[in-house]
Amino acid sequence: MKEIKINTEIIKLDQFLKFAGIVQTGGQSKIIIKDGLVMVNGEVVRERGKKIKKGDIIEIKDIDSFVVI
Repeated sequence: MKEIKINTEIIKLDQFLKFAGIVQTGGQSKIIIKDGLVMVNGEVVRERGKKIKKGDIIEIKDIDSFVVI
């Protein structure tokens, strides 16, 4: 599990995916979220605007897991 440090209280899921280098564009974020490939704290999330905060665990199916610090 990789640690990703954010400098704000919250970040939207699609922005987090770009910030962490998981995807290169917002369009790619939209696709993997819509396809149900992203889990936040063990639950599939299909909202690009889902608010991510420190302590959340983001899992990308068949790729990796990340903890927000």
